[in-house]
Amino acid sequence: MVKWVYTFGGGTAEGGIALKELLGSKGAGLAEMSALGLPVPPGFTISTAIGQRYLANGRDFPAELAAEVQAAVEGIGRITGRRFGDANDPLLVSVRSGAAVSMPGMMDTVLNLGLNDQTVEGLARASGDRRFAFDSYRRFMQMYGDVVLGVDQSVFEERLEDFKLAKGVGFDEELSADDWQAICDLFKGLVLEELEIAFPQSPEEQLWGAIRGVIASWNNPRAAVYRRINGISPDAGTAVTVQAMVFGNLGATSATGVAFTRHPSTGEKVLWGEFLPNAQGEDVVAGTRTPQDLTEAARRETGSDLPSLEAAMPETFAEFREVCERLERHHRDVLDLEFTVERGRLWMLQARPAKRTAHAALKTAVDMVHEGLIPKAEAVMRIEPRSLDQLLHPTIDPDAAGDLFARGLPASPGAASGSVVFSSDEAELARAQGRKVILVRVETSPEDVHGMHAARGILTTRGGMTSHAAVVARGMGKPCVSGAGTIRVDLQAGTMTAGGRTVRRGDMITIDGGTGQVLVGAVPLREPKLSGDFAEIMQWADEIRRLKIRTNVDTPADARAARSFGAEGIGLCRTEHMFFDARRIAVVREMILAETPAERADALTRLLPMQKADFEALFEIMNGLPVTIRLLDPPLHEFLPRGDAEIEELATIMKISPARIRARTQALAEANPMLGHRGVRLAISFPEIVEMQVRAMLEAALEVGDRLGQAVELEIMVPLVATKAELDLIYARIRESEAQVKKLHGRAPHFMLGTMIELPRAALAAGELARSAAFFSFGTNDLTQTTFGISRDDAATFLNTYLQMGLLPSDPFATLDRDGVGALIRIAVERGRATRPDLQLGVCGEHGGDPASIHFFAESGFDYVSCSPFRVPVARLAAAQAEIEAQRRGESAA
Repeated sequence: MVKWVYTFGGGTAEGGIALKELLGSKGAGLAEMSALGLPVPPGFTISTAIGQRYLANGRDFPAELAAEVQAAVEGIGRITGRRFGDANDPLLVSVRSGAAVSMPGMMDTVLNLGLNDQTVEGLARASGDRRFAFDSYRRFMQMYGDVVLGVDQSVFEERLEDFKLAKGVGFDEELSADDWQAICDLFKGLVLEELEIAFPQSPEEQLWGAIRGVIASWNNPRAAVYRRINGISPDAGTAVTVQAMVFGNLGATSATGVAFTRHPSTGEKVLWGEFLPNAQGEDVVAGTRTPQDLTEAARRETGSDLPSLEAAMPETFAEFREVCERLERHHRDVLDLEFTVERGRLWMLQARPAKRTAHAALKTAVDMVHEGLIPKAEAVMRIEPRSLDQLLHPTIDPDAAGDLFARGLPASPGAASGSVVFSSDEAELARAQGRKVILVRVETSPEDVHGMHAARGILTTRGGMTSHAAVVARGMGKPCVSGAGTIRVDLQAGTMTAGGRTVRRGDMITIDGGTGQVLVGAVPLREPKLSGDFAEIMQWADEIRRLKIRTNVDTPADARAARSFGAEGIGLCRTEHMFFDARRIAVVREMILAETPAERADALTRLLPMQKADFEALFEIMNGLPVTIRLLDPPLHEFLPRGDAEIEELATIMKISPARIRARTQALAEANPMLGHRGVRLAISFPEIVEMQVRAMLEAALEVGDRLGQAVELEIMVPLVATKAELDLIYARIRESEAQVKKLHGRAPHFMLGTMIELPRAALAAGELARSAAFFSFGTNDLTQTTFGISRDDAATFLNTYLQMGLLPSDPFATLDRDGVGALIRIAVERGRATRPDLQLGVCGEHGGDPASIHFFAESGFDYVSCSPFRVPVARLAAAQAEIEAQRRGESAA
C-alpha cells in the first residue's frame, strides 16, 4: 500500500532527511529534529507525490488520503492533549509548503488554522488572553482568505488600516481584545462581500482548503520565476506539512525568530539572526516591527537599544544555542533555523541548509574541512559554481537603491556604471579622454570589438545569452545585458526610451549583467575580493576533476586573465577578432578589395607579421599548454564599412572610388550570413588566407618554442565543416604551408589538425571526419542554432515566451539541450572514437562554461571544455562536481 502521510513528534518520526525528495526540505528537517529528541511541535507531512498528482490529475486526491490525514491529526491531538475543533481547548495547526529544494518565501503558509467563532472563545479561555485569541483569529482569516479563498492580502490590510484610523491609533499593539473581535467581524463581512460566501467555520473544511491552497501555490508566478532562475524542475512539486501551532504572541515571555548557525554573508562562525518578542512568524518577515538581535555581541555591533534574546531570556537562549550547535554537528552544514518561544518554552520549527553568499559558502566549506566536519569532496560539492561570479566581478552594493529603467538578459556577469554612447567609435574616443561609458547598441557585430573593449559594459536591445555581444563580453570579462527588448534606440536623436522614459547620450546608467537590470544613474558598486578560501577550494577541485579546462581568448590580455584563473590551455582562438584591431583593419580591407591575386598577396604579406606577433604572444603566455587556433570564420563582408560616411572615409584612405567599395560590399552581401560564405567555405574560396594564417602560426610556434626551450602544443582547427572532402582539401593546403615553412626554416613544428563540429551533418558524419581529424571541438553555439533552426541573435524576441510556457526546460543557448543537440553530440562521440579511439574531444561553445552542460560533457567522455576567461573557475568547480557525482554512482568518467 502506498504511504502518503509521514508523522513526527513526541521524540519519534517516520522518515527524516534521507527522505527529503518525498517530504520536502521542511518536512524532512522537522522529522530529523524530532527523531533527535529536540523540542518540535508534533505534526505530519503529506508527500510531494500528492502534490505532483494533485496538480497533474485534475486536482484530485487518492481516496485513502483522507483516512491517513485524519489519523495523523488525531495523533497530534494525543501528543498535545488537545482536540481539533474542540470548542473548549482547541488544537490549532499551521499548514506549510515544503519543496525538496528550498524556495524561501516563494510558496504559501496558513497559520492558526482551526479557529472559528466557537473555538476562538475556547482559545481565549484556555490561554487566559482574549486579545491574543482574536488577534490570532484575524491573522488566520487574512492568510486563509489570501491563500485559499483568493482575496488579496492588501484588501484585508486596507480594512485594518481604516479601522485603526477611525480609532485614532497607529499600531496594532494599541488595539484591544474588543477591537480585534470587531476586526474579525469586519473580515468575515469582507469575505462575504467579495465572494458571496461565508468564511468557512468547519475546521475540517479549513484544513483541506489550506492543503489545496498550499499545493496550488507551487504554480504561483513568483514560485515559477524562482524555479526558472534556479533551474528547479517544475514537476518536482511541494510537500505539505501540518503541525501543531505554538504561539510566540502570548506575552512578554513569548517570541519568534530566525537564526543561522554561521553568518550567511561572511561565513563567520557566530550565531546570527533576529527575533521579535510577543509575535508570530510572519511579523518577522513582514517588516512592520523592528526585529531585535539574538546575541549581545550582535547588539553591540549594531548599536541597538533593544535587548537581545541572550539578555531578555538567558535560559531559553542558552538552550537554543545548544540546539544550534547540536544541529550543525549533526547536519554538518550551516543551517537556517526558525523557532518560537511560548511562555518561556523553546520550540524548533525549521532546520534547513542556509542560503548564503558565495564568500560565506567558500569560508564555511573550507572551515568545516579544517574542523573535521566534512571531507574535501563534500566542501567542493557545497559551492554553487555560478555563485563564483559574485567573487570575480564587481556587483551592485546590496544596500544601494536603484532606479530601474529596463530589464534584459543577464548575458555577462558583473556591474558597471558609465555615460551612454551609441557607437564603438564614441566609446573608443571616450576612453582616450578618460571617460567611463556604457556602449548601447541594437546589436553588436565583430566590428564593434574596439568599442566593446573601450566600454565599461555593453547593453543591447536584441540578441540572446550567446549573441555576439554576450560571447565577446564574457570573453573580455565585461558586464553585458542583452535582449533588452523594451528599449527603443534612436541613433539619430541619440536617445533610448523605455516605459515612457528617455535616456540621452551622455546620461549616466548602471547595468547589472548578473540580473539583467538597467538602472538610471550611477549606483554604488562592490569590487570583487578573492580570499584564500577561494584558492583552497579551487585546489581541491583540481585534485578531483578529470576534465581539463581551457579558455576561449583572442588577445594576450584575455590569455593572461585566463591563466590567472587556472586555464590549462586555449581551446579557441578566433583569429577574426585580431583583424578588427584599428591598425590592421585597413590592410584587411585592402585584401578583400583586391582585384588581382597579386594585390591580395601583397596585403596578406603585410598581415603576416601582425598575425605572427599575435600568436607568439599567446604561445608565450600559455608556456607549453595546448593552443587551438581556428582559421578565419566570418564572412568577409563583416570587415567592410557599412554606412556612406565610413565608405567615403575608406575610399579616401585607399585612394579608390566609393563605387568600387559599394560594388564589392554588394557582391559579398548575403541573405543569411550565418549559413553563408564563411568557415571552411571561405578557406576554399580564398586559400591564400589559409596559407598566411598557417604560416604565421607555424613560424610563431618555432620561434617561441626556441625561446621557451619547449615545443609549442599547436592545434589548427577548421570551422563549419560538413564533409570529409572539405576537410581534406583544406588539410592539403595546410600541409603545403607546412612544406613552405620547412623550406624556409629547415624545419616545422609539430601540430594537430582538427575540426569544429557545429553542423548536424558533421555530427552524423563524425566517423568519416575522424579519418582525417585528430580532434573534434564542438562549437555548441552554432550546433544549437543549426539544430533548432533558431538564430541566437534573434531568439530573445520569443524564447522567453517558450520558457514561461514550459515549451523548453531552459534556454538552449545557455544550457545544452541534452535530448536534441546532446543526442547529436553523443552520436558524434561514438562514431568518431569508433574510427579513431584516441580522438581528442573538446567543447569551445559557451556551454563549456555552464555547470549543467559541463556535467553532460564529463559524462560523455570529453577531454576538455573551453570557456571565456572569467568562467574558468566556474568550469573547474563544475568539472570536479561532475567527477564526484560519477564516483558516487560508481561510474567515474576516468
